[in-house]
Amino acid sequence: MYKTRAQYVTDDLRRRILSGEFQGGAQLRQDALASDYDVSRIPVREALLNLEAEGLVEFIPHRGAFATELSVATIRELFDLRVLLETYLLERAIPNMTEANLTAAGQVLDKYDAALDSGSQIDNWSEYNFAFHKALYAPAELPETMSMVTHLNTKSDRYIRMQLLYTKGIEKAEREHHALLELCRERKAKEACELLRQHILEACEGIATLLETQALESEAG
Repeated sequence: MYKTRAQYVTDDLRRRILSGEFQGGAQLRQDALASDYDVSRIPVREALLNLEAEGLVEFIPHRGAFATELSVATIRELFDLRVLLETYLLERAIPNMTEANLTAAGQVLDKYDAALDSGSQIDNWSEYNFAFHKALYAPAELPETMSMVTHLNTKSDRYIRMQLLYTKGIEKAEREHHALLELCRERKAKEACELLRQHILEACEGIATLLETQALESEAG
């Protein structure tokens, strides 16, 4: 019973966040939402946790749940920076890649594929995504650049999850990851970097288009 109610609250609350009814930074009070949906706090709590896994809600210690900031300008800035730094890392990593490096990246990709295909572990999707990319970049042995890329990926986390969930990007992401790994095996650095650039920028545009469409629909409604 609670699962059905929680799913209803999850779906409707997702719609309200994406439409802009709940602006980024708005507090989502469990008691108010429970009253709004005429349910107990339990399905509301479950719904908020579901949306946290999707990147639409964040829990701040001692303060509660808040709608996350969803800014198209921020998305584009973060992903542009990712392109610059991640292609830099990949270009320098490929000449240093060993069979062990490639095998490790392939093993991460297998786990990522399994999680995506099963539709489970949504909260781990972006972690697997970055773990795969990180495995490819590690042979560059550029720890300061990797630290910056890690920070950018942490800030991009909610957007990556949204891209996979809402833009039908799962199959595309899987294909591109496998193609990227194959180009690395073949030591085709130029082609690999170009694919990586497109992979990041197209994910960015998918999310930007989603948010812009939601904003227009909200204004029209």
